[in-house]
Formats: sequence, C-alpha cells, structure tokens
Amino acid sequence: MNPDPNASELADIAIATADNFSMLMNAQPKVAMLSFSTKASVKHKILDKVIEATNIVKQKRPDILVDGELQADAALVESVALRKAPDSPIKGHANVLIFPDLNAGNIAYKLVERLAKAQAIGPIMQGLKKPMHDLSRGCKYMDIVYLTAISSFQV
Repeated sequence: MNPDPNASELADIAIATADNFSMLMNAQPKVAMLSFSTKASVKHKILDKVIEATNIVKQKRPDILVDGELQADAALVESVALRKAPDSPIKGHANVLIFPDLNAGNIAYKLVERLAKAQAIGPIMQGLKKPMHDLSRGCKYMDIVYLTAISSFQV
C-alpha cells in the first residue's frame, strides 16, 4: 500500500514479512534487502534508504537474519554471493526478498509469475490489526482460497 516507503517503513515491511514467512513456512527467514548495488559497489543516494533500513532491522530485531544492500543474484546464488558479498550472513540463500519500492517489487513478481509460470499469491497486506488482503481484478478462485488460508493463520 506504500509505493515508496522511507527507510523506517521499509524496515517495518522487512520485519513484518520475516514474521509472516516464519509463521507460514515454519522456517527461519533469511531476509535480503534488495538493490541495484551489492555492498556499496555503487554509490547513490537512493541506496541510502536500503542500507539504513537494513541497519534498522538489525537494531530492532537482532533475531532476524538480514543483509543488504544486495543485488538479487547475490541474495539468491551462493557462488555470486561468495564473490560479491563474501561476509554476507545470507550467503546466497535468501528466502525473503524485500524490494526498495512497490515499482521494483511489482515488476519482479509479474516477471517471475509469467516467465517461470509461478503461482503468485497476494498482495498480502501487513501491519494491520486484522487480516486484510487485496485480490486483483483478474484473480482466479484459487487466489481467494490461498488468501483465505493465509488469513486464517494471521488471526
């Protein structure tokens, strides 16, 4: 619902997503704060938000395994991570990806859904007192089933 979160809001998104992942998957979240740069390979003001958000998550929730800023390949591929971010605790095994804004996240999920023929579920709303989710105009009945199931875990 927030197309361009600031660093604090992005950190809250990462924390909520990690908590939801842990609840739904019964596994440890490995959170990658994504960017077009890995570990300051580029200097640009828009990277500061991702770096700051990563630091906020580490301060607020030291129990969450998080790293950033990371390019998607360094977050997901061990051999790339060893080369680009050898000290990363994620080591190329991220299972939660946090995009810097809605623009990047929406583009990525649509590409993965279409090119990999993956099942997209959501959007899953987070940070609300009660479960509430959004169904797109073109949703199928199974989208309703999946979001209902997720909502039942969030109550």
